[in-house]
Amino acid sequence: MSSAAITTVLAFLIFTFTYFLSKLFLHPKQKTINHKKPPGPPSLPIIGNLHILGTLPHRTLQSLSKQYGPIMSLQLGQVPAIVISSSKAAESFVKTHDIVFANRPELVGAQIMSYGCKGLAFSKYDSYWRSVRKLCTSKLLSASKVEMFGPIRKEKLDVLVKSLEKAALEGEVVNVSEAVENVIEDIVYKMVLGRSKYDHIDLKRLVQDVMALIGAFNMADYVPWLGTFDLQGLTRACKRTNKALDEVLEMIISEHEQTTNTDKTRHEDFVDILLTFKHQNIDHGSEQNHVIDRTNIKAILLDMVVASFSTSATTIEWALSELLRHPRVMKNLQDEIQNEVGNKRMVEEKDLKNFNYLDMVVDETLRLHPVSPFLLPRECRENITIDGYFVKEKTRVIVNAFTIARDPNVWSENAEEFCPERFINKKLNYEGQEFESIPFGFGRRRCPGIQLALRTVRLSIAQLVHCFNWKLPYNISPSNLNMDEKFGQSIHRAQHLHAIPSYRLAGDGKLE
Repeated sequence: MSSAAITTVLAFLIFTFTYFLSKLFLHPKQKTINHKKPPGPPSLPIIGNLHILGTLPHRTLQSLSKQYGPIMSLQLGQVPAIVISSSKAAESFVKTHDIVFANRPELVGAQIMSYGCKGLAFSKYDSYWRSVRKLCTSKLLSASKVEMFGPIRKEKLDVLVKSLEKAALEGEVVNVSEAVENVIEDIVYKMVLGRSKYDHIDLKRLVQDVMALIGAFNMADYVPWLGTFDLQGLTRACKRTNKALDEVLEMIISEHEQTTNTDKTRHEDFVDILLTFKHQNIDHGSEQNHVIDRTNIKAILLDMVVASFSTSATTIEWALSELLRHPRVMKNLQDEIQNEVGNKRMVEEKDLKNFNYLDMVVDETLRLHPVSPFLLPRECRENITIDGYFVKEKTRVIVNAFTIARDPNVWSENAEEFCPERFINKKLNYEGQEFESIPFGFGRRRCPGIQLALRTVRLSIAQLVHCFNWKLPYNISPSNLNMDEKFGQSIHRAQHLHAIPSYRLAGDGKLE
């Protein structure tokens, strides 16, 4: 065993012993009211239930919910937690009592990456968060802004189609996952930051590192006294990544400050919009006088890039995977689009409102493959009793969106199957009022960029299935396509999706 490993083990044993001594002598047992907790699995000292989560925690908790019920207690290290695993339980907890569960817990990675949680995703629920959310929804993510960025989506998807057309002519096997990630990267960076890629900076890798580190399991979040030692090295990794990303964001903001007054023809992006609010009070109705400074701008931009990139790319990847596994669904979707636009032109955004089956495919993809298996965790702001269960202040509430969307009591016995037709008479609006499928969250903390994400996802899928037929390579049949998951802040495919395209359009539809 290496000296570093021995030191780590000794440090853990010493502090475990110290912990027990402090519990025994410094915190003697006191009489407490016998509050009823939700049922849950037995826990171990120090680590609680952390040892049972496994490599795919969303599936582990799905299995446990069948034994302990849709409202389940866990002890995550020193953090008490409640896991919500049904739409009825979610509605009971966070629709009726949304404001009680509107806080975010303090996570080490989020604190470092998000500049002390000054962005939108991880900020605690207070007047600052309300001001930032109002700014983002009205100035960055409004319906008019979604329309304004239409030319960017068209330009980048045209480039993708042209590159795939070339691959089709040569009969190449395409790494579809990589192609989708690249086009979404271009769209998001152009929309948010005003440019696509740097030759000397791998911005995509930095963003992926941020997502991986924030989504990583960090013992310090659950056993805080271990945070000082950073036994996993995650705090150091977060600081390194944040430093590298901060340099990039500083450079981008400086570029915008220098060009704003000289180039009046440049397309306005999120950085331009946020800079117009720099040093201004963003909520004149608040007594707190929240002023946007450079740090706030960087935190908000990072949230926008990470959220936009992960949601869209992951959903498109899973949708194409399911379409390749279900040729009948693929043909139905291609027929719907071709009946509307013909085979001599590409899909335009104005066509999307006519594609009912496409909407069903997207709804079913988001149901089976929610962007995040667990919604970003919430934290109880006060003691409360719900459905006869006592929930203590600071309890962490984990909503298992993956399990909720596969509940056979709601979605019938074929809940694990990909079947878009289940939405023929059911339309999801994702605005947080329906709890059967909640890929974008609900209530006050739901994702504010729902319409922007859906527009990008729908157009990308429509374009790819209309312009190309797809088949699996290497004698892989639809029935044995690997659909294993890789757990993280988003659930990606464990293996990249590969397929062979063949061009479908004729005449004027062909790109020159």
